[in-house]
Amino acid sequence: MTQDHTTIKPPNTGTASNRIQYLETTDAYNKWAKVYDTDNNFLQALDTLEMQKLLPHFLHLLRNTFGSDPTKIIDLGCGTGRNTLLLARLASPETEIVGLDASSGMLDVAREAIGGNSRVSLGIFDLLQEPMNVPVGSTGAAGIISTLVLEHVPLRRFFEAAAKMLMPGGCLLVTNMHSDMGAISQAGFVDVETGMKIRPVSYRHGIGHMLAVAEEVGFRVEWLDGEGVRERMVDEKLAGVLGPRAKKWIGVVVWFGVCFRKGME
Repeated sequence: MTQDHTTIKPPNTGTASNRIQYLETTDAYNKWAKVYDTDNNFLQALDTLEMQKLLPHFLHLLRNTFGSDPTKIIDLGCGTGRNTLLLARLASPETEIVGLDASSGMLDVAREAIGGNSRVSLGIFDLLQEPMNVPVGSTGAAGIISTLVLEHVPLRRFFEAAAKMLMPGGCLLVTNMHSDMGAISQAGFVDVETGMKIRPVSYRHGIGHMLAVAEEVGFRVEWLDGEGVRERMVDEKLAGVLGPRAKKWIGVVVWFGVCFRKGME
């Protein structure tokens, strides 16, 4: 069973031979916000493709579970609002969409993207804060989505936060960088102002370990679109869709998605 491995390193001076700077996650994403949607991140592009297929199934699952359209869905770690907007388009008009993120910079971009959509609300929530108090209005959710977030949070912390927000029987859709990719690289971007590679704190979560921790917290895997855990490896065809940055990852499993259901209390 693969354990969590943190890849954080002390910040360096950015010499020509080692131009990498390691920052706390929120600080890194505040900087990344400026280019997050335009830096040709192939993993984000893959996640977008997968969520366009998975999210309709997820919403259908919630309707079947609760007998009506969900009243509240949370986008946990919503970033620039990529999937918050998709939720707003696909969910019923009666569904409240709540986007939460630790980065004020990412939320500023999300607000611009969402505009005047009155049923979408955005707020600050740092999963690593002590004590972990979820924001007012973020409990009693029928569903949570959290995409490309788990790699920055210890597993138990993540699932305990989700459990606080979900009503009994609620569902949690998670996507993340696969540990096979995490063994080679981690999230990061190039700061256009300094040319420095910026990397946030990251963890390499093995799927087996993730499933075990989720079960300990009170979640079980829910079949979604005919699958339990969905894994994606980059091949020639997919690399052609995702762009040139994906080509070096051909033959590597880079992404996974899984849906959980919170137990009845």
